Amino acid sequence: MAEGGQEKTEQPTPRRLQEARRRGQVAKSRDLSAAVVLMAAVAVFYAASRSAVTAMERHLSWYFANCFTFGLPDGRLYTALAGVLTDVMLALSPVLAVLAAAAVFSNVMQSGFLLAPEAVKAKLERINPLDGFKRMFSINSLAELVKSILKVIVVGVVSYLTAVRYIPEMLMVYFKNPAQETLEIVTVIMAVAAAGGAAYLVLALADYYYQRYMYFKNLRMTKQEVKDEYKHTEGDPQIKGWIRRRQREVAMNRIRQEVPRATVVITNPIHYAAALKYEEGVTAAPLLVAKGAGDIALRLKNIAEENNVPVVENPPLARALFQQVDIGREIPVELYRSVAEVLAMVFRLKRNSYG
Repeated sequence: MAEGGQEKTEQPTPRRLQEARRRGQVAKSRDLSAAVVLMAAVAVFYAASRSAVTAMERHLSWYFANCFTFGLPDGRLYTALAGVLTDVMLALSPVLAVLAAAAVFSNVMQSGFLLAPEAVKAKLERINPLDGFKRMFSINSLAELVKSILKVIVVGVVSYLTAVRYIPEMLMVYFKNPAQETLEIVTVIMAVAAAGGAAYLVLALADYYYQRYMYFKNLRMTKQEVKDEYKHTEGDPQIKGWIRRRQREVAMNRIRQEVPRATVVITNPIHYAAALKYEEGVTAAPLLVAKGAGDIALRLKNIAEENNVPVVENPPLARALFQQVDIGREIPVELYRSVAEVLAMVFRLKRNSYG
């Protein structure tokens, strides 16, 4: 229940989601990141296990064949040690690179690229013992505890059932050479890790969708919050309505002043209307002194008829004048010919009426 007794039943708006993201709050599962890294590690170690065992066999064979000939100090011992360390570093470099890439990929996959300095700012409530005590014994903490216990049970059971299958093979390692023993042990470890990791990955995916559900649920808004945000972003509807009325009044006042002095009004006939004024020798080109659409276009046409201003129906020209020319501006060159034809007709009609 939210403040004022209103329930948070509305889905979070894009603005609210953006603000939460700015604070570093995103739908994210740490288990999913850990599971992806674990499976990547299993895949890499499995792919490199045979070559690693072969390299270990080579080093151990050389050592056991020469260990009794070493003296102290002996440069060969240091050379062998340096060779082992070099091989280990070369073997681990791609592994570490793959694990780092998997960690980055798993996080970007969930929340995209996120840079939220506000999330790392020092806040007093984070070190408040009372707030920490409340978080420890909250519903969320209880849910996390239940999930952790469930993960341990499921992963443990799957790993145990997988390991049991390899007991006969493990009992036979005493009859194999060291290289075969090592490879067998590594194979069993990889199989158990893969099974446990797969189970962990399934649980992590479920946790990710649970985290998304809780994330959007916690960001839900009341109807009043949605209205307040709309007012904040779009403006108060009452103020916007007043502004529209004022703009309409200003437009109508201009129409009342300019249309009676216009040379011609060109209409669509009812959708658009544009009033042009042209005085030969005074203006270089006809000016657009007023224009309107819908009700304003009808009002403009009526004012023109009341003041005996010629009204000419020319839908393409009326639409072009309304869309391309601002009030108080001369018409563009591309409209000269169409406007000239209309003005010529208007001047001819005036001469005939006076003649």
